[in-house]
Amino acid sequence: MDIILLNTADQPIYQQIKSQMITQILNGQLPEGEKLPSIRGLAKELKISVITTKRAYEELENEGFIDTVPGKGSFVSSRDRDMLRERQLQEIQDRLKLIVEEGKKYDMSMDKMIHLIKKWYGED
Repeated sequence: MDIILLNTADQPIYQQIKSQMITQILNGQLPEGEKLPSIRGLAKELKISVITTKRAYEELENEGFIDTVPGKGSFVSSRDRDMLRERQLQEIQDRLKLIVEEGKKYDMSMDKMIHLIKKWYGED
């Protein structure tokens, strides 16, 4: 498992860990059933607070990406990856809808919104 943290990123550290782990789970780099580093072990490896890694693991578990077995550790969930991917895509769509609604409040045109999306996708 490779986690790269950026102190200059807009995302909090726990969110960076969570996002990178989700990506690695969904693309198969972390196969189902794989044992994950302990919360303390990951915190030590990344040189961050145990509280930070604990929050990332808790959110991953709440969202169905990992399972924690008391006394044994945390493992990549054996839940259907397609279902997890669909849930993530739905969350993105929900956030995008809110962003569009917010843009409309301030009279942002659809062309301007599309231009910004293309810019952030690197297509502009």
